[in-house]
Amino acid sequence: MFGRASKRNRRKSESSALRKFAERVAAALAASAQSIVSLCVFAALALVSVWLVTWMLDRPIQVVEVGGQFQRVAPVHIEEAVAPFRGAGFLSVDLEAMQAALEKLAWVDRARVERKWPNGVRVLITEHVPAARWGEDGLMNTRGELFLRGARHIPPELPVLIGPEGTQAQVAKLYLETYPRLLAVGMRLTRVELDARGAWELTVDNNIVVRLGRQDVQERLERFIEVASPMVAARSSEISYVDLRYSNGFSVGWSQPAARVARDNGDNTPDA
Repeated sequence: MFGRASKRNRRKSESSALRKFAERVAAALAASAQSIVSLCVFAALALVSVWLVTWMLDRPIQVVEVGGQFQRVAPVHIEEAVAPFRGAGFLSVDLEAMQAALEKLAWVDRARVERKWPNGVRVLITEHVPAARWGEDGLMNTRGELFLRGARHIPPELPVLIGPEGTQAQVAKLYLETYPRLLAVGMRLTRVELDARGAWELTVDNNIVVRLGRQDVQERLERFIEVASPMVAARSSEISYVDLRYSNGFSVGWSQPAARVARDNGDNTPDA
């Protein structure tokens, strides 16, 4: 009899423990559900707030302010480049796309675009600086890049660079490296030409042509600077050309035919 009573008490105790555990689980689930609902409500309110703030700030672009020092870029062309972006939002406007559109304009080297509160953008333009003429009507900048073809006005003081299509960087490199070296010995480089055969010619003051040919160009240039330039500088008005297309030495073409002379070490045949 006592055994049956003990079993009943044990079952009652286990049942009570299960009810308490179930109650604790239910309470925890209810609390979690309430937290999740609160979190969802908070997130929704945050999203709505962000959307409202963005909507209030993302006003259509109405003002385009242009700055920078430029002379050849027409304001009307700047207006045309930015016109497709008018009406875009202050925050959502694609500044990189606007910059790319501006940098496609002739004479524009770099463009910087930034937002200007509350409904505008500021455009800063930097023009290319022409440093040389390429062929008949091309212009190159100070980095030796061809930035304009078919130029209507070319400053007459610019040096002339000529070469086959695709050799702009190569010709510009020789010019940029050679110009200061010749200037140091009293000569101004006015023309660099690379012909279709790969032969080089330089033109310095008084239209004196320096023929370097196709082979050992740097060596021949050194020979001209170190050996021939003193004579050329002293008698520039009498000289027509200096031909360095020899294994050693050089020949000089004089303005007066009777005064022609040659300097070399035995080989009088240029490599053409």
